[in-house]
Formats: sequence, C-alpha cells, structure tokens
Amino acid sequence: MQFGRYYEEFEVGAVYKHWPGKTVTEYDDHLFCLLTMNHHPLHLDAHYAGETTDFGKNVVVGNYIYSLLLGMSVPDVSGKAIANLEVESLKHVKPTFHGDTIYGETEVLDKTPSKSKDDRGVVYVETRGYKQDGTIVCTFRRKVMVPKQSYGQARGGEQPGRPTPHE
Repeated sequence: MQFGRYYEEFEVGAVYKHWPGKTVTEYDDHLFCLLTMNHHPLHLDAHYAGETTDFGKNVVVGNYIYSLLLGMSVPDVSGKAIANLEVESLKHVKPTFHGDTIYGETEVLDKTPSKSKDDRGVVYVETRGYKQDGTIVCTFRRKVMVPKQSYGQARGGEQPGRPTPHE
C-alpha cells in the first residue's frame, strides 16, 4: 500500500478520495475539546446548546473536523512530506453534529519544483470535507514540500528506517 506520493506522482487536477470516512461521536468531540482546552458550551453543554443556540444541539468543534481531514489526507498526500509549509485558508462551511460521518477528498491545484534543492518540490492542494449527505462542511488549502523519487532512494526507499528482522 502506498503511503504518500513523490513529487513526480502528483498531477495538477488529480483528486484523491480519502477512505474510509469517520463517524464523529460525542466522545471524539468532547475529548478533542478537553485536550485543546476549548471549553465553549456550544461543544460541551447539551442543555446550553439546546436552549440557547440556533442549532438546538451541540456542534462539533471545527478544529477537530480540520484535524480529522488533515489526518485522512496523509496516506494520499503528505505521507512522504518533508514539511507542511502553510495552510493558506481554512473555512468551516457548515456545522457538523455528533453522529455525522465525515469524508474527505483532496485536489492538486499546482506543483512547483524547488528552486534551491533539486530533490524536492512544493505541492499546492485543496482538501474538502463533507458529511454523509454530501454537504461540504470544511475546506482548506495548503502547501506541502514533498520529495522527488531521488530523495527517497537516497534515504532508504519506500520504508526508510525500517529494520531487517533477525534472531
């Protein structure tokens, strides 16, 4: 199974559909909020959300959805990355609720060879996340520095650092 891509393997216009999706549970949402110290009652207090918000129920914290989509994209996009250089934009388009299943896909918008090192390049991508009904909930654009095949070959190939078993 491929984990990430070399620079030469990215094609402008290609869309990678990340699999599988992830059903967001109340536990996922609350744990992420607690780990990141986001104690907003919109995410943690069902009574507050039900009585005082337009949604009538808890909304999953947006940064969890972003993090989930970023993680989903690793096997297809950044599994071989040298560095994540920037997140250019992040949009929370629609709310996500407990029980929604999130799917993601990433489109290659552009790619540029490095000007300073000939063994790498920068890939510009947009990731879209959507719910089980197709509603887009989150989009973000980022630039990722990825190696060329020569970089990978010089550092151990497809699984660099993997030891050889022996007794």
